[in-house]
Amino acid sequence: MPALVSKSLRDYRRALIGWTVGIGAFFGLYLAFYPNVASNPGLYDEVALAKFPGAMRELMGGFEGGFTSGAGYLQTLVYQLFGPLLFITCAAVLGNRAIARPEESGTLELIVTLPIDRGRLVLERFAALALGLLAVAAVSFALVLVMVAAVGMDVPADRILAGHTGVFLLALLFGALTLTVGAATGRRGIAMAVAGAVAVAGYVIETMGESMDAVSWLRWISPFHYYLDGRPLYEGFPVPQYLVLAGATVALLLIAVPAFNRRDVGV
Repeated sequence: MPALVSKSLRDYRRALIGWTVGIGAFFGLYLAFYPNVASNPGLYDEVALAKFPGAMRELMGGFEGGFTSGAGYLQTLVYQLFGPLLFITCAAVLGNRAIARPEESGTLELIVTLPIDRGRLVLERFAALALGLLAVAAVSFALVLVMVAAVGMDVPADRILAGHTGVFLLALLFGALTLTVGAATGRRGIAMAVAGAVAVAGYVIETMGESMDAVSWLRWISPFHYYLDGRPLYEGFPVPQYLVLAGATVALLLIAVPAFNRRDVGV
């Protein structure tokens, strides 16, 4: 493993441990409630959920399949909004620590004086981000598999893997976005603001666009479209959509490298 990648992973280890514990606790807590939901269909079936305001239903994915089915519960509470939100935040924090944060603290100046090409620095920082995020995703995936089996949700492992892969790719895209903005501006506040704005706007456009013609034509630019529209928990791996997410991540890195190369970071 390249020295810069391993050093970055060591620098990220506390954050990665914290995010792994936090995301795992979130998933475990919500999945533990499923038996109670399944045993009370009158409270949680689609008739009861239909009482929610239309806008709230759309933002929560329309409660597809209701809460009482295993796939519906997983989709609504884990893979629709809260799971992606946690992973995106984790990826954005790591993306900020790649370039913008060390530049603001002054430590990046020392790194770029070393005989390391700037493009290599950006790519190896991203590689550390991707490996760290993959570790968080792998641990949380294993936890979800165990919990799904323990509470009797009856969701195939390959569908859970498809959903988890989508969350990982979506978060990786936002990690690359944060890194790219940080590489172009050197400001972590700007990088986080851009990532947050894109995440919120993208999610609203994708969920509300399903029923609102005024914004439906914008769905193709939303990263969430290529994750949610494929319905991985119901239909398995949406390969074309996931390739779009991966391709967009690569495109952002191709922007980050020349943007960082052109900037003066104080040396």
